[in-house]
Amino acid sequence: MQVGDIVEDFCLPDQDGNSVRLSDFAGKKVVLFFYPRADTPGCTVEACGFQSELARFKQLQGAGVVVLGISRDTVKAQKKFAEKFGLRYPLLADADQTICNRFGVIKEKKMYGKKVTGIERSTFVIGPDRRLDHIFAKVKPEGHAEEVLALLKK
Repeated sequence: MQVGDIVEDFCLPDQDGNSVRLSDFAGKKVVLFFYPRADTPGCTVEACGFQSELARFKQLQGAGVVVLGISRDTVKAQKKFAEKFGLRYPLLADADQTICNRFGVIKEKKMYGKKVTGIERSTFVIGPDRRLDHIFAKVKPEGHAEEVLALLKK
C-alpha cells in the first residue's frame, strides 16, 4: 500500500463482537494503528497513548478523527485488553490476518535471536475520501500518539 492509494473497505469485529467497517467512517479521517499483540508492554504503551489523546483526536478536522487499533488477537483478547486499560475506541480483531496482509504489516522479525513472523508496528492515516494520506512504519510506541496528532494538526 502506498500513500495516495484508495483503501478498500473492510469489515472486522471489534472487542465487543460488533462489525466495524472502514466505510462506517466516511467523511472522517481514520488513524489505523497495527500493533503486534494485546496486553504486551509496547502495545500497552502505544494503545494507552492513543487513549490519553483520544479527546484531542476527536476535536481535530472539524468532524473529528477516528482512532482504530488492530492486531491478530481474538475478540476475547481485545476485550480483555480494552477493559484492563480503559481503552474507549475500537480494537479490531484480525485473527486470520486478512487486513494485516492487505496493509503489508506482517513481516519477518527477530525476537530473542530467533526469526519470527508478526506485525510490524505501523500506523496508517486514511483521509475522508479513503485515500491513504500517511504511513508511519516501524513505529516506536512511546510518544507515537503525539507524533500522529502533530501530523494531523499541520
